[in-house]
Amino acid sequence: MTVLKKIGQDIAGQMPAVDKKRLLMMNIPYVIVFYLADKLAWLYRFCVGESAIERLGVLFLNFQMAFSNPILSLHIFDMAVGMITTVVIKAMVYLKGKNAKKFRQGEEYGSARWGNQKDIAPFIDPVFENNILLTQTERLTMNSRPKQPKYARNKNVIIIGGSGSGKTRFYVKPNLMQMPSNVSYVVTDPKGTILVECGKMLRRGTPKMKNGKPVRDKQGKVIYEPYRIKVLNTINFKKSMHYNPFRYIRSEKDILKLVNTIIANTKGEGEKSSEDFWVKAERLLYCALIGYIYYEAPEDEQNFATLLEFINASEAREDDEEFKNAVDELFEELEAENPEHFAVRQYKKYKLAAGKTAKSILISCGARLAPFDIAELRELTSYDEMELDMLGDQRTAMFVIISDTDDTFNFIVAIMYTQLFNLLCDRADDVHGGRLPYHVRLLLDEFANIGQIPKFDKLIATIRSREISASIILQSQSQLKTIYKDAAETISGNCDTMLFLGGKYNFKGNIRDTWKGNH
Repeated sequence: MTVLKKIGQDIAGQMPAVDKKRLLMMNIPYVIVFYLADKLAWLYRFCVGESAIERLGVLFLNFQMAFSNPILSLHIFDMAVGMITTVVIKAMVYLKGKNAKKFRQGEEYGSARWGNQKDIAPFIDPVFENNILLTQTERLTMNSRPKQPKYARNKNVIIIGGSGSGKTRFYVKPNLMQMPSNVSYVVTDPKGTILVECGKMLRRGTPKMKNGKPVRDKQGKVIYEPYRIKVLNTINFKKSMHYNPFRYIRSEKDILKLVNTIIANTKGEGEKSSEDFWVKAERLLYCALIGYIYYEAPEDEQNFATLLEFINASEAREDDEEFKNAVDELFEELEAENPEHFAVRQYKKYKLAAGKTAKSILISCGARLAPFDIAELRELTSYDEMELDMLGDQRTAMFVIISDTDDTFNFIVAIMYTQLFNLLCDRADDVHGGRLPYHVRLLLDEFANIGQIPKFDKLIATIRSREISASIILQSQSQLKTIYKDAAETISGNCDTMLFLGGKYNFKGNIRDTWKGNH
């Protein structure tokens, strides 16, 4: 009895997992079939005839007599007929359903539709400030790990809108005004207007909250939590904080990343693949010189001004292969101390070039770094105030002011963004266990004017897990393809959300069919 009781309890425990009502409704027809077959088999046994056909004829003539006694017959023949009939009909229904064509009545032309409030509701955080604002009614929660994983979306957004469509006014500014307690901002600011209009608000910050109420000081005044304001201004260097890329070099791989970024964003308009030799030779020299500066120069001399001095002192003579300039002598001294030094190994490869070739390489390097001959730019990069590596540790709003008509100095911005992504990802992994304490939102207005961020297609695919997101703002999707070529599709594919603000772009043919669905 104990065993049977336990089995009964186990069955009872499993039953709630089954939809009892649905199970009952699906099997009622088969119960009726079993009952009818059982009663007809009972009547058949009492029908008189010389053959089965005659007995069936008698059965149909006296059909109503089968139900004169409504009680089910328990005779083995009657039960067997009822069971066999039920199983056969069940099998027929199953096979018919399995082989049936699937019809979608009323959906002959597709079922795709515009979403409504009910569709977006699961993606919205109940706390208004903890959302990315998309439109007046549509929002996206900042929570990277919602209770239901099927509603998890990355926070990368691609915004497309023509000139005057309100990309800055209706997307960038409202999202800056959200000011959640655990978010830092990096804002590309064409012309510097966003800093002027939102800077004071961010510097004041939001009220410090405790138990849902603002905290007050002894005088009863509300205590605010301000944002740290950082400004990189490539229009007016005198109004910019200092930014020194050398400050963020941590290892040899960072040197190579910096060199690649410089080369990628200082190309001439007509540079071709046939000139690849000169680019590779330049890369060797840059790596050698920056490596020497990073490892051997005093901290206050680790900047682009020192790099220019090295290049200016690197004289090469076509008619004298044995000539040694001041830089050659420095590297010889370093080689004597440490033959395996990173800078020495790179410089020896560069010195394989003949005098005439070396001279051409030096001319290319000088032309590429010509903007650093400007005194204001040398001053801008002389030391660092940006603290890029701390954006994920402290509440910060950084404004990157670029010209919307002149891209001469946009390579500085591209270098900064490249270092920013790498620094934040490394800090998240090495210090914070993979996730930054403060989510870093990049509002990349006029993204096409920033310049090319190396490996951006790979970065945007991996930053989500580190609590970093990017809002890519474009005038048309073709701008992305112009800069990133084949990687443009990968970049847009890693943005789960798209906001189209209107324009002459062929929305129907190029965007809607991709983002709206297949049916």
